[in-house]
Amino acid sequence: MLDLGRQPRFHRPRDRDLIKDPGTLTTLLADAGFVAAKEEADELLARAAGDVELLRLTGEPLAWIIGRVWFCGVEIRVDPGVYVPRWQSEPLTRRAIERLPATGVAIDLCTGTGAIARTLTTARPSARVVASDIDERAVACAAANGVEVYRGDLFEPLPGTLGGRVDVVVGVVPYVPTPALPLLQRDTFAFESPLAYDGGPQGTDILRRVMIDSPRFLRRGGALLLELGGTQADALRDDLARLGYVDVTVLHDEDGDARGIEATLRSKL
Repeated sequence: MLDLGRQPRFHRPRDRDLIKDPGTLTTLLADAGFVAAKEEADELLARAAGDVELLRLTGEPLAWIIGRVWFCGVEIRVDPGVYVPRWQSEPLTRRAIERLPATGVAIDLCTGTGAIARTLTTARPSARVVASDIDERAVACAAANGVEVYRGDLFEPLPGTLGGRVDVVVGVVPYVPTPALPLLQRDTFAFESPLAYDGGPQGTDILRRVMIDSPRFLRRGGALLLELGGTQADALRDDLARLGYVDVTVLHDEDGDARGIEATLRSKL
């Protein structure tokens, strides 16, 4: 299941009074689960410039307030309304970098801010990295981050000249099962669109679409890397084999939870 991370909520009147103090704000952030609490407290206070009402009183993502986030060591612009990249996606991105040749080609699906695409470009400056997203705010944000991005559904808007030439297809596509959406963090859909999460009844609808369509773009031996959760990797293994993927590997986080899947398009038919 997608781990959205814990976000601090400053709803109580006494919080509004206390968060003017850097030390108290740092404590509140630390208690809420932020690893770099002091750094984030400093950024919040600097951004607010004394206006306490800016300090997440309604629970906005921190990245929307300060306008940026660090992802794999790269500073990413984050516009309001655009899905905020999570640290859980970083291992998938690093693996995509490893699979992308120096002058290769990569596609980043459901790019959001363009965080994965921008990180790939930063690590492989001579490679071509293209991205897509269905949301116009995301497309504008990704473009502002220097990404070659196209608006549309998954592969649909991408240049046809990429067919059979792509080394890596990577994506954090929606994979939360529809029945599990109410279990997400309380304020999630007050600020982010369900489009970024809803993967259908089992959470695998869009994952399967990507698996089916990727061979049109991947070269033989190219890599497919998708974020997922729970037991979805096991549910997709048979489909991957049927579609011609081999060397299927489940990517786990430090707690042993499944976070992604990697597969290679078979070299020969």
